[in-house]
Amino acid sequence: MKVYEILLILLGYFYGSIPFALVIGKVFYNTDVRESGSGNLGGTNAGRVLGKKAGMSVIILDALKAVLVYYISYFLAGKLNLNPDIKYIAGLACIFGHCYPIFAGFRGGKAVSTCLGYFLCIEPLYAIVAIIVFLSVLKISKYVSLSSISTSLIVLAITPFLDLPLTAKICMTFAVILLVYRHKENIKRIKNHTESKIQWM
Repeated sequence: MKVYEILLILLGYFYGSIPFALVIGKVFYNTDVRESGSGNLGGTNAGRVLGKKAGMSVIILDALKAVLVYYISYFLAGKLNLNPDIKYIAGLACIFGHCYPIFAGFRGGKAVSTCLGYFLCIEPLYAIVAIIVFLSVLKISKYVSLSSISTSLIVLAITPFLDLPLTAKICMTFAVILLVYRHKENIKRIKNHTESKIQWM
């Protein structure tokens, strides 16, 4: 692996580590979202604690993390004659950074928005189908966690059949597994009927 490829992976991780929910909460609301709601640094908890406007802002910024990393890697791979698959790996590093951010004590979000941005870059139509499934389950259940997990499992089932490089399929699979793993506590609460339903969307 070339030095520039390693640097792009590190760029992905460090940019993914920027905790936008924490930044927006502290800068605009003088609130640490980790101390309220679920304590999660994601758009859902930001919306629950700070309101709809803040929640949507965090969702968009978190999704754009993967988009920017993916296209910067894509552009530089062409300019520097790097492995074209580096965009998939750097994007996955971005998702990992969001979940385990070095700038927030390795306590991050659950990567739903960041994964969505990542999937949109790799296979837009596929991602749109995932959005439709997510919103449909959310409308019925009002559980963001259940919607995220259900969508992720469908993504996981479809991925092997996509016309994509093997690296892309492997990275997407790891992204889905990480997302589901990050929801392990939510799964327990859903089983116990103690999971919170969303109110602000």
